[in-house]
Amino acid sequence: MPTPPPPLLIDPLEVEFSAIRAQGAGGQNVNKVSSAVHLRYDIPASSLPGDVKERLLALRDSRITHEGVLVLKAQRHRSQDVNRADALARLQELVDSVATPPRVRRATKPTYGSRQRRLAGKSQRSEIKSLRGPVRD
Repeated sequence: MPTPPPPLLIDPLEVEFSAIRAQGAGGQNVNKVSSAVHLRYDIPASSLPGDVKERLLALRDSRITHEGVLVLKAQRHRSQDVNRADALARLQELVDSVATPPRVRRATKPTYGSRQRRLAGKSQRSEIKSLRGPVRD
């Protein structure tokens, strides 16, 4: 069994953070403090391997812009530092999900038993349908 490739680490210098105000309930704190974080990650300009970049850009994800910039918003927590760590963890999770290439499906022949079962089912169905006709003496 082949060993899995080492995990791809994201260079923190390639990630851009900006603090914004969080949405939703939270009382006065949500109106005063910019605790939510926008993470911007430019996929084409990143140091990731080319095949990983292609698979990331091929994702049908609304968080990836037409220019290939991934924008994540983290606002689950009250602390900006915790939201920043949460956004980085989600980015790492997304990169890890496309890090290993998908397995190629190779076509195989149906087994002898599966062919026999298929033909037996067809003949049984044919017998049922032939009995639906008018009764003959």
